[in-house]
Amino acid sequence: MSLSDTAIRNAKPTNKAFKIYDEHGLFILITPSGGKWWRLKFRFNGNENSISLGTYPATSLKTARDKRDEARRLLAEGINPSEHRKANKAAKRNNAANSFESISREWLATHMKNKEDSHKSKVRRRLEIHLFPWIGNKPIDTLSAPEILDALKRIEKLGIIETAHRALQTTGQVFRYAVQTGRALRDVTADLRGALPPTSVKHMAAFTEPQDVAELLRAIGAFKGTFTVQCALRIAPLVFTRPCELRMAKWADIDLEGGEWRYLVSKTKTNHLVPLPKQAVAILKELYSVSGHGEYVFQGGHDPKKPMSDAAINASLKRMGYDTKTQITGHGFRAMARTILHERLGIDPYIIEHQLAHKVPDALGSAYNRTKFIEQRRTMMQQWADYLDELKAGAKVLPFKEGTN
Repeated sequence: MSLSDTAIRNAKPTNKAFKIYDEHGLFILITPSGGKWWRLKFRFNGNENSISLGTYPATSLKTARDKRDEARRLLAEGINPSEHRKANKAAKRNNAANSFESISREWLATHMKNKEDSHKSKVRRRLEIHLFPWIGNKPIDTLSAPEILDALKRIEKLGIIETAHRALQTTGQVFRYAVQTGRALRDVTADLRGALPPTSVKHMAAFTEPQDVAELLRAIGAFKGTFTVQCALRIAPLVFTRPCELRMAKWADIDLEGGEWRYLVSKTKTNHLVPLPKQAVAILKELYSVSGHGEYVFQGGHDPKKPMSDAAINASLKRMGYDTKTQITGHGFRAMARTILHERLGIDPYIIEHQLAHKVPDALGSAYNRTKFIEQRRTMMQQWADYLDELKAGAKVLPFKEGTN
């Protein structure tokens, strides 16, 4: 005799569990505590089995019957419903572990552990805002190029093309990590080359005219910020390293007597050597009395155990009245040095690129050698510092070198 909702609702618990049967093995178990559990009894390979189908009323009579009928279809195909359920649960767990979001977070934790916190935060937020909502829960080995492109197109429609390109780049890095760890067969983002409209190239704001540089140097000299930031601003144009490398500079890496600074380049993970001109050494000796007892050269204002804020340089330039989007930015000291060193001082671009720690393949295919051209670079760095002093003092600006491009 078939069950009814009325019969189920009216069933009262007793001091012992009891069953009320429906049809084809479906029954509901009433427990002493009042719980009402759906069960399905079936035989497979001659053995009696049972599986749970949920609780009433969360699982209605109709839903329980639908689940029963599905189990009976599996039995008709020679499949044990209980084992089938276990396999499905295992597959879901596996899919969750191999989802794009899960692997992305694993990649963030491993491949980016030595990156700047600000950079890691940007990449994480890009994933969380623009990619995880659309493709985060999908197993990475099933993700297709069109599915990824659909997520990227959503970013494009927001008018932030550069972010879409960066999101595609990050997705490719995650896929390559998945391939390396055996969770994907290939990087499908390779199929999306050219799928996004090109982004206009934006260079970091920088002064490349000597008159502008002279005015900037005089403004830096008159800046009234903290002594640490004053020193950072004074030394930044002299060494023209990446801003993150300057603010993370450690005393252990600096040889004041030898006039050298050695560190690991954040972008390329290569060892780099910066010959320090005497002007830079003098600034560092001034600063040593303030932070020499600690780890970082440019200590944080609130916590001396941490480096100076990554926004300190640009914030100071803004306080001096400069627009960091159109005039000069902390990173712009690199472009400033590269342009003027070549065009005004006639330095070989190859030597400049080595000092910038760029990967410049030579005839033997070597990407970078920290000691290559070291004597020429040492001479160049002193010549550059002396030239900046002359500009700041108002000396005559050197004309373009004949024959330079």
